[in-house]
Amino acid sequence: MKRVLFLTFVSILFLGISYCDDKKNQPTWTDPEKAAAEDPSFMIQGEYGVAEEGQDWAIQVVALGDNKLDGYVLEGGFPGLGFVKGNQKIKLSGELKDGVATLAGGEFTGRIADGQFILKKGEAVVGTYPRMVRQSPTIGKKAPEGAVILFDGTNADAWDKEDLVENGLLKNTDISTKQKFGSYHLHLEFRTPYKPFARGQARGNSGVYHQGRYETQVLDAFGLEGKMNETGGLYSIKAPDLNMCLPPLEWQTYDVDLTSAEFDEAGNMTKPGKITARLNGFLIHDNVDLPKPTPGNKTKFNGEPGPIFIQGHGNPVFYRNIWLVEK
Repeated sequence: MKRVLFLTFVSILFLGISYCDDKKNQPTWTDPEKAAAEDPSFMIQGEYGVAEEGQDWAIQVVALGDNKLDGYVLEGGFPGLGFVKGNQKIKLSGELKDGVATLAGGEFTGRIADGQFILKKGEAVVGTYPRMVRQSPTIGKKAPEGAVILFDGTNADAWDKEDLVENGLLKNTDISTKQKFGSYHLHLEFRTPYKPFARGQARGNSGVYHQGRYETQVLDAFGLEGKMNETGGLYSIKAPDLNMCLPPLEWQTYDVDLTSAEFDEAGNMTKPGKITARLNGFLIHDNVDLPKPTPGNKTKFNGEPGPIFIQGHGNPVFYRNIWLVEK
């Protein structure tokens, strides 16, 4: 049976503003409608193909500013639906001009117009791929009975700072939950900004620290390699099994199961903590050992409960629908 992700072309309205990185004078958008109106590359970047298993190819297109674009032709389909590390990933580069994007790399060329990506190998047409939007199957997932509600859009009472809510969303400004937790299941939704001129760790950087000790990275890593310091990575410990990061300004989900580490009376770890994580509904870490805290941790490394800490890094990453079930 083919696995199909729910598709949506409905933009989520958010009355945000355009931010500016003063260091490099780089435009930064937090509102998809503004980004679409002000930067034509925003509606060109994204995914092209069919969100089903068993596809020959799919394409991801990344905006780089000044109408420059990179494209990645993925053998086997989209990540999670056929493409795995080791498959061919063919890079194309090009630009958008007069409403048409042209890209090239190796034997391949691509043309994007009217929401379609026409891929050629030499003179032969490989296929025509529609632009589409994948959405996590756990977007909007409701908290079960007995869950600890950490943010539902109404207030930030569960957190250690004030003035954190902007248009019903939680701002990432180096904040911790007032309550501490041991083992748990956590659901959280996040949205990275659109920063087409930024590169690497400057592109929408944030992070979620479990117990204040172990970071699951948040970054606009769409189209990148899927390293341990990109979205889904256990920073300094392990890269995600798949790069399941969606394009910037799309809502994304973490669903994480954490098991606390165990220590003896002398303070020596006798059993490492464990983490299982799903990014946008796909398994990216399966019962992985946590032998150490990650850089930037806020809590002493022991077996005691710790808070959920959301790192700021000066980027306007927003969060919503955060809840936790203690184990």
